[in-house]
Amino acid sequence: MSRPFLIQLAHDSINEVFQAKHFIDKEALLEQYPPLKESIPMTLKIFVNDELHGYYEDVAKKPLIDNIILGAKIAAFEDENSEPLTLSEYLEAEIELTLQTPEGIISHRA
Repeated sequence: MSRPFLIQLAHDSINEVFQAKHFIDKEALLEQYPPLKESIPMTLKIFVNDELHGYYEDVAKKPLIDNIILGAKIAAFEDENSEPLTLSEYLEAEIELTLQTPEGIISHRA
């Protein structure tokens, strides 16, 4: 099953921590997808078994690519309201990303 690109980017960010290696090529992604340079208010939620497990929110202080990569890691491992995400939880997790664009709110969960 394929995931929407931005959701996949968030999953890849968390996966970097579990694999202890960096494989997201930000420069290539920015070249291929210039809108990732824009600052867009967003929220990122991680759900495990339909229960909220992690949360991150930004009011557009950083480029979208940085918010997604950093936000996923913060929601997964540093949310003070949840224990850090385990590998087994990650394998079952869904990520919900909500962007507040000038055209309206865009939200997707996968």
